[in-house]
Amino acid sequence: MTAELQAEAEAGAAESQGTNCQMLLNRLGEITGIQDPSFLHAALKAANGDLTDAVNFLTEECVKEPGQEAVAVEPSDCEGSAVGKEQPTNVIDLTPDNKDDLQAVIALSFLESLEVQAVERDANRAHKANAAENKNRSKRKRCEVWGENPKQNDWRRVDDWPVGMKNIGNTCWFSAVIQSLFQLPEFRRLVLSYSLPQSMLENCRSRSEKRNIAFMQELQCLFALMLGTHRKFVDPTASLELLKGAFKSADEQQQDVSEVTHKLLDWLEDAFQLSVNVNSPRDKSENPMVQLFYGTFLTEGVHEGKTFSKIETFGQYPLQVNGYRNLNECLEGAMVEGEIEPLPSDQSVKYGQERWFTKLPPVLTFELSRFEFNQSLGQPEKIHNKLEFPQIIYMDRYLYSSKEIIQKKREEMRKLRKQIAVLQQKLERYMKYGSGPSRFPLPDMLQYVLEFASTKLPLVVPSAQDSQMTPAQSPAESCGLNEPLQQNSVLETESTENTEGAASTLINPPSQEELMSKLPQPSCLPAEMPECPAPCVVTEEEMSLVRTCLQRWRSEIEQDIQDLKDCITRINQSIGQMYGDPVLRQVPYRLHAVLVHEGQANAGHYWAYIYDQPRKSWLKYNDISVTESSWEELERDSYGGLRNASAYCLMYINDKLSHFVADAAADAETGQFQKEVELLPPELQNYIQEDNWRLEQEVEEWEQEQSCKIPQIEPSATSESQDFTSESGQDQSSGCEHSIRSLSSEHARIAKDQTAQAIANTADAYEKNGVEAALCEAFHEEYSRLYLLAKETPTPHNDPRLQHVLIYFLQNNAPKQVVERTLLEQFADRNLSYDERSISIMQVARAKLKEIGPDDVNMEEYKKWHEDYSLFRKVSVYLLTGLELYQNRKYQEALTYLVYAYQSNTSLLMKGPNRGVDESLIALYRRKCLLKLNDMAAALFVSRAEADVLEGINILNELIIPCMHLIINNDISKDDLDAIEVMRNRWCSYLGQEDMDANLQTKLGELLPRLLDCSAEVVILKEPPKIRPNSPYDLCSRFAAVMESIHGAAPVTVK
Repeated sequence: MTAELQAEAEAGAAESQGTNCQMLLNRLGEITGIQDPSFLHAALKAANGDLTDAVNFLTEECVKEPGQEAVAVEPSDCEGSAVGKEQPTNVIDLTPDNKDDLQAVIALSFLESLEVQAVERDANRAHKANAAENKNRSKRKRCEVWGENPKQNDWRRVDDWPVGMKNIGNTCWFSAVIQSLFQLPEFRRLVLSYSLPQSMLENCRSRSEKRNIAFMQELQCLFALMLGTHRKFVDPTASLELLKGAFKSADEQQQDVSEVTHKLLDWLEDAFQLSVNVNSPRDKSENPMVQLFYGTFLTEGVHEGKTFSKIETFGQYPLQVNGYRNLNECLEGAMVEGEIEPLPSDQSVKYGQERWFTKLPPVLTFELSRFEFNQSLGQPEKIHNKLEFPQIIYMDRYLYSSKEIIQKKREEMRKLRKQIAVLQQKLERYMKYGSGPSRFPLPDMLQYVLEFASTKLPLVVPSAQDSQMTPAQSPAESCGLNEPLQQNSVLETESTENTEGAASTLINPPSQEELMSKLPQPSCLPAEMPECPAPCVVTEEEMSLVRTCLQRWRSEIEQDIQDLKDCITRINQSIGQMYGDPVLRQVPYRLHAVLVHEGQANAGHYWAYIYDQPRKSWLKYNDISVTESSWEELERDSYGGLRNASAYCLMYINDKLSHFVADAAADAETGQFQKEVELLPPELQNYIQEDNWRLEQEVEEWEQEQSCKIPQIEPSATSESQDFTSESGQDQSSGCEHSIRSLSSEHARIAKDQTAQAIANTADAYEKNGVEAALCEAFHEEYSRLYLLAKETPTPHNDPRLQHVLIYFLQNNAPKQVVERTLLEQFADRNLSYDERSISIMQVARAKLKEIGPDDVNMEEYKKWHEDYSLFRKVSVYLLTGLELYQNRKYQEALTYLVYAYQSNTSLLMKGPNRGVDESLIALYRRKCLLKLNDMAAALFVSRAEADVLEGINILNELIIPCMHLIINNDISKDDLDAIEVMRNRWCSYLGQEDMDANLQTKLGELLPRLLDCSAEVVILKEPPKIRPNSPYDLCSRFAAVMESIHGAAPVTVK
């Protein structure tokens, strides 16, 4: 029974695994377009079940299907020997009772089948090995794609190299579109300089207007990071969350590039319309998005005998791909529709319609229609046809201003194409000659006839058997009529054999040659028939005449064919040069970006090729990866026809409008992006600085985590008590110095931007008096600035101590040596190496730091001051987090942060009144959280539902009682004591209630002793979840926002 159950379980698991495998195979086939199941299975197995790797293998490496290469694979020797061993047994089992000749035929067929199977097995093995090799060679490392590289240096951007964009789940389309738009300097400038008056922001009532403005602000932040971030790639989550709301299924499937681009342009157009001063909201002539991306075209034609003319606006111009070879043919097909021929009634009126561009935008975008709906299958399909496009396209031939000359040239083109059609028909008559279904080139047919006529019969010597043939018996009769008789005689002869032959066959299996020898053979061989067809009788005169005629005809026909080909070539050259007139090459548009889609209609991947003007090269933007590419690679991936990748959207820019492209004279080394960062508004500059500061924090945390993973050799006894891990072999003093440097360096990095500004203000002193004077001036100016800030009276919404460590030191009367060393260490920070002046000042400051000895500064005291400031910032972060959680009614989480903030703050206040934050504020909201939680726990307890009762008891045991113990065991205020009494009275009131069952009364009896007696229990305070420290700008603004919020929501009177 156990064996049966196990077998059923294994069968069920195998069935489930098979179902999952089939789903993966179906998905892989849909993405790649390959229908061979064996090939798909081999690719999936080589990729270890990873669908992405299997798609990369099938699409990027262009591997042939098994059927195309199987014939080239030879079976191995060991497999050949195995086949030889199995062959006789299988043959005997299959045909135990048949005669030897039939057995031989079946055995031979079985041998061939086994050989084919061996070939297929080896082919599959070869493909699997090839797949594994391709996977190891071409597959991108995970860290390169998803940014999880364990080397923290790979997180950083290299110089001014463009950054990638994180794919947060089927968002590669967003990356392709945004990168293409961001690399347009004029568009980038418009987005980054966008602003609205405060009055207009306040008067916005429409939901769509608010959404568009919010999206524009998020796009501004994203563009700012793409300019100035130190990261290798940026995270577009904030922008995408707004955009995804416009798509019902954005989370389930990848979006159409054209659809997303349309939505982006619409939102941006509406957002810019708010900033344009126009009399009518519908007047969009001054809208910068319309001026940049939108043009107009005129449609003229005849419909049902009536002429019409209308002007329309376009943004992304749609083009059909089916039936065209290149972009110019697509445009011709889109601009001219219908047969343009004179009507019999009126020779001046034409039938059909023509389109002419009347105004072209600086950025001209073409949508290539790569999808069509298959009516029979009921689903969309992708068009993989090849379509070429140039790097520079001249739009003169499609402009209304060139209408007259273009119409003449189109008429000439029609005539030339008609000539080519006639010539092609004539040429086809030569190249496909004949009246039957099979047709051949006429010159070849004449050559074959000549070869037949020139073939001579070989001399035949009659055999003795032939000489004995009766006159009435023909050779055909000899071979054909006697053959059945011979076969019958063979069967009769074999039927008389005894069974010992079969037994000998079982013991000594016959070889393949023996089996071949047993096949039925014809009774005669027509030796007198020639190997090649030849005329039986031909005279010399006939042969001479035939040869002369055929050779002359062949030469004449070959000359006619060559003349036709030459004529077609000349006409094609004329067509190719038709629009080469310099007059029609005055409006050049250069290819800026190519958006590529790889896959099928319902799934795939997007990336973009964008031309980098300063570097004069093409770059490939593939999610977080930005790599240098080439026009050859772009052609291979974008033209289509070879694989499932093809261009989906083309973006051209007017080559004569220099302000719409990057500064060609600006070299990549000069830091073009850095120059743009300096021109940004201050709030965007601060946003970039804060993000770069966070990156430094992440790197530092990563380095600390990695150092903890490295096994230490002979660690010192004091290393465990130190805040930071020291290297093996260091003594206690070196460990202490390392800890001091870590804290002070962190505080220097926090104030990096303020220090950099102080250095920037010393440009004159640096030029006139040198590095020493510049450092001295920057030092004193920064000290004076911070001293004045420290003397300012703090407000409820502003705490200057959060801005700078020295403000904290000055307000708490830190020793002069500690203040001066701290400020000097900030000028020695390595992160200040922006330019030559900063580097020089940093080097001088570091040299002066080395001159300060232990006698000049007490390093233990120096360390304690920095530890206090670090704890002060931590308390501030916990306080703000607790207040934010309280306002969001997350009382359990808020209480944990507030309790820890209060306890840590108490240790700071013991050293001085300005060392910590306002104690009464923490106590107030700690008290409010306690009361809220007590009401919540009591309501759950009396609800009588078992789950709710348990939850209420847990809140009481884990949060309320420990917090009450901490409050009572310290200096308790009257307000806290009153709050505790209120909570106790609430629970005591439940004693003896008649409607409360005995079980609840028992539990209440267990809880009350802990609530009423707080002296008999030791409370261990657990630190709340860690929060990454904030930059000074972020922390100050957060402090102001939280304080304003709590005072505005409920005025707080702090005693």
